[in-house]
Amino acid sequence: MGEKLISVFQSFRDVCVAYFFKVIFVKLAANLSLLWQELPFLDRFDAAAAAGFPAVEVLFPYDISVRDMQMALRRNGLRMILMNGPPPNYAGGPRGFAAIPGGRDRFRHDMIRSFRYAETLGVQFLHVMAGNSNGPDAFDAMVDNLRWASRNAPKGLTLTIGPFSKADMPGYFLSDYRMTARILDAVRKPNVRLQYDSYQADMIHGDAVEIWRRFGLRAAHVQLGDSPESVAPFEGRIDFPMLFREIENSGYQGWISAHYKPGQRATEESLRWIKKLKFAA
Repeated sequence: MGEKLISVFQSFRDVCVAYFFKVIFVKLAANLSLLWQELPFLDRFDAAAAAGFPAVEVLFPYDISVRDMQMALRRNGLRMILMNGPPPNYAGGPRGFAAIPGGRDRFRHDMIRSFRYAETLGVQFLHVMAGNSNGPDAFDAMVDNLRWASRNAPKGLTLTIGPFSKADMPGYFLSDYRMTARILDAVRKPNVRLQYDSYQADMIHGDAVEIWRRFGLRAAHVQLGDSPESVAPFEGRIDFPMLFREIENSGYQGWISAHYKPGQRATEESLRWIKKLKFAA
């Protein structure tokens, strides 16, 4: 009798998850910097469209022909919704300058380039990288830089910020969601919002669901990955059925991106969690 009740409960849970997917996940995006790494970059747009994604995100598109990306987007009917800024330092320097005291001129110079890319590609969200720093001066520098960026961003572009765990980016200024919320409160601009990442939330705070409950209403964009290895949802320790219910209950209607590492297998194999939910729906 107990096993039967457990089976019924599991079936009910699966139906709830499938319903959530049908209602919310129509705005599902694929991160092409992480997925389909087995393919040449421009072929990843075709693969994403073939898998049913209506949108993609690319972390650092600066060394790729804008015209080629535009053609790849158009031929597949895709939207490119997110990229990172400023451009990376290929000489091994800091990843981002928003929180670097004394780095205002460099931040502004490089962000203008990011704005041009975002506007040309029709990007909706630009994730602003903070860089490695700490202390009150870093906090003030990031607030000032974000205020400048919010005033100078192209119309329709939302700037996002989010923390990274020490395991992923040692020394990165935004190291938890509380600090990120403090920055947003200090900036107080409608086009500067939170970027929620389930993997990072769980790695930093140990509970991705609770972090969504506390900070989810600030989020303009959501990225999904499971911890502790940044794998596909349902392959780690995060309670995704509960997280999905919390996202649904919050009224979030934005994009949700598949943002994880498929590992050594083909990317299509890592997408089974999506196909399973689609079929159930």
